[in-house]
Amino acid sequence: MKAVDPQALLTFINENIDTFHNARLRRLSQIQLRQIIKKKNPYLFKAKNLVTANDLVGSMLDAFLSSSEEELFGQFLESVAIFISETTCAGRKSSAEGIDLEFDDETTRYLVAIKSGVNWGNSSQQKKLRENFQRAVIVQKQGRTKLQIQPVLGCCYGNAKDSDNALYMRKVGKSFWHFISGEENLYLELIEPIGYQATLHNEKFIQGRVALQTRLVEEFSKDFCFPDGNINWQYLVQFNSQNLK
Repeated sequence: MKAVDPQALLTFINENIDTFHNARLRRLSQIQLRQIIKKKNPYLFKAKNLVTANDLVGSMLDAFLSSSEEELFGQFLESVAIFISETTCAGRKSSAEGIDLEFDDETTRYLVAIKSGVNWGNSSQQKKLRENFQRAVIVQKQGRTKLQIQPVLGCCYGNAKDSDNALYMRKVGKSFWHFISGEENLYLELIEPIGYQATLHNEKFIQGRVALQTRLVEEFSKDFCFPDGNINWQYLVQFNSQNLK
């Protein structure tokens, strides 16, 4: 396994972190009030005693953006992992469904599915991953390779033990980055370059978020509040949860 080229990794992260930040800004321009109302739990916000349109919209917006950012940043981390494996162990993008990369050592071909963290997916998605691994192993064996085939679930972050369930190994956090790079402390070294121009990007995002919240509060006050400004909770819950006809 080749050593990680620090300068090449820094260049890749600097060039591609913009993709994450630009995607965050695009999401702001795409958000609609009714979209976030339908996806969030109105009972939770009532239980938190949010009594003004600004507080309620701000809380809903924070929750919506947080889940969106987890997804976007997960995609960025996966791209970093693939880049590292390409440079250290001749990793290559897999053509198999649900498998992100493949690489070989002297005895084994690894089929790697990359997830952001350990708490990914519901039971159906986890079942689908197992099916994808099983199918990929069959295809590889039909190719008559002499290498052993080892599926791997790689989680970019998380404080959990590695495991092996007989179908696939799970590598988490530090051990996953070590697995694809051969460098034990790479997981620590990634944190600084990921902050490249973070202040500038965040200033733009905050400006966009303030403008968005102002627009959404005005719309919410018009459509979901009484004339005195109090929230019409029954209408809000009805809009969120009334059965479709």
